[in-house]
Amino acid sequence: MTRVLKISSRNARFQQWESLLGNRGKRQRAREFVVQGVRPITLAAAFGWRFRALVYDAERPLSGWAEGMLRDVDAVRVAMSPGLLADLGEKAEDPPELVAVVEMPDDDLDRIPAGRTAGERFLGVVLDRPASPGNLGSIIRSADAFGADGIIVAGHAADVYDPRTVRASTGSLFARPVVRCPSHREVAAWVAERRAAGGPIVLAGTDEHGDLDVFDFDFTQPVLLVVGNEATGLSGAWRELCDQVVRIPMTGAASSLNAANAATAVLYEIARQRILAGRAPH
Repeated sequence: MTRVLKISSRNARFQQWESLLGNRGKRQRAREFVVQGVRPITLAAAFGWRFRALVYDAERPLSGWAEGMLRDVDAVRVAMSPGLLADLGEKAEDPPELVAVVEMPDDDLDRIPAGRTAGERFLGVVLDRPASPGNLGSIIRSADAFGADGIIVAGHAADVYDPRTVRASTGSLFARPVVRCPSHREVAAWVAERRAAGGPIVLAGTDEHGDLDVFDFDFTQPVLLVVGNEATGLSGAWRELCDQVVRIPMTGAASSLNAANAATAVLYEIARQRILAGRAPH
């Protein structure tokens, strides 16, 4: 029988979970993070993520959705007073009825399917030192929407498990493998292994100073798309690794796009090319 804890004061357990909201170091040490919202919690369960706790409002009738989560998900059940739950949900108004504490998966590049079989249509996205949790979550959402097989977050970057990232991804974080890497070196070694195994992955960077318009590059081949930092663009190391650097042609006064907007535009072009290629007569 699943045990139920009751929390009505800011005890040590509550303080530990609250610290996960704003303290990256504590999230990493505990290897767990807070998930807020119906869709993200639902998708985390649907895609088999491991839950450590489901925290629910101890003083109000729960919806069928919340009752179902508490019944079907293997996790410690925690009945919490509404005020504390509002703090954990970061919503002073309209507090949540349910918040989850979820375990982080390993940062293993082999979670991303890119072998010989998957490689024929492979699409991966590398984010080079993204600084904004909101942009990071939005790009994860776009990558999921346009069929990416996985996302790699490289270098000193915003945290994948920051609540702002999780919210901006609207649950897509749980639907696609998202793997953190210390630098470009680990990604380069992984790509070399995939190529040696018969997966001809091409690295395509995006930059306002790219030497080819995005629609002039063949994105129907297996591609690892590299998106630069919001302020500084692609690093020199990534630029050297890329087989091609593409640009989004623009008119008007804007010299560049927000990183999430630029990534979404290129991901749409990739999807467009692949859909058209699939319709072409053989």
